[in-house]
This record gives sequence, C-alpha cells and structure tokens, in this order.
Amino acid sequence: MQRRSLLLGLAALPLAACAATPAPPVQPGPPITLVSAFQGRTTGRGHFRVWLTGDERRFTARLNGTVTGRAGARTLTVVEDFLYDDGQEDRLTWVFRETGPGRWTGKREDTVGEATVIEEDGQIRLSYTADFKSPSGVNRLGFQDILYAGADGTIVNDAVVSRAGIAVASVRFLIRR
Repeated sequence: MQRRSLLLGLAALPLAACAATPAPPVQPGPPITLVSAFQGRTTGRGHFRVWLTGDERRFTARLNGTVTGRAGARTLTVVEDFLYDDGQEDRLTWVFRETGPGRWTGKREDTVGEATVIEEDGQIRLSYTADFKSPSGVNRLGFQDILYAGADGTIVNDAVVSRAGIAVASVRFLIRR
C-alpha cells in the first residue's frame, strides 16, 4: 500500500509542476500596478486551501498602503492586519522598492530573501518564500501570485503555494476599496 501511494505521488509530480503558477484571468478588468492596487486603505477576504486534504483556512485583512519617493525609485509600504476565522490575529508589513519600470523587490517580516514583483500586461506577478505561521507551527512555503482587477474593480490575488518545490495549496484573496 505504501509503495502504491508513493508511485501515485511520483506520478502526480509533473502535474503539480504544471500548476506551479496561477493561471491568468480569462477576462481581466482594467490594468493595475502595485501602487494602484495597494496605495490607501483596502479590505479583503480570502482563504488558504490545502489541495491534498481539502482543509481551508479563511481570513479577513485590512491593508493600508503608503508611497514615498519619486517615480522610478519609490517605496510602497503596505501594512496588513489579518484576522483568521479561528481567532488568530497577525500584522505583517510589506516594504516594496521600485527597481525599474514595472519591477519591484519586496520584504516582509516572514519572507526568506526578497520577493520579486513584475508589472506586465496590466497584471502583477509576485514571487516569494515565507515562513508561514499556522496553528500547527511554522512552514516554509513558496508563493507564486498573480494579481489583477476583476470587472467589478475588485483586486483578485490568486496564488499557488509550494512546499519543498511541490505545489500543495492555493490562496484566493479578494481586495476591495
């Protein structure tokens, strides 16, 4: 039985690799940038879903983004206040630095190294590794996010989450002004 589970798991690895980045939207709304998405106050609701077990962790967040500096060398700071449905609260702060046209790097308290951000085709791609706190402990996870505007103006953040290089979960976070 263990051998069969291992073989099934190994057979699924190529499929997991295909799902390592979220798909772009079929019908995106207006183009967005990191600044247009996060400057000012926003709120959102989302969930973190583990594919193998179907377990889901829901959360709400209040975000407050401020921009400093001149075009081409701006800093965007986004304070995120999370409240999980199980009662856990967390505050994380992103500090993004503009490195060129449509390019940013970012850091947050839980990131390992720097995040890379690419603004392209009216969408945002964000890639980073973080030590994610959960009720069961801390897990090192990779995140590949795509952010885009929905037709109603909502900012949609879809992410594929990996552990040890294997896609294991997804995040969907809907942000509104």
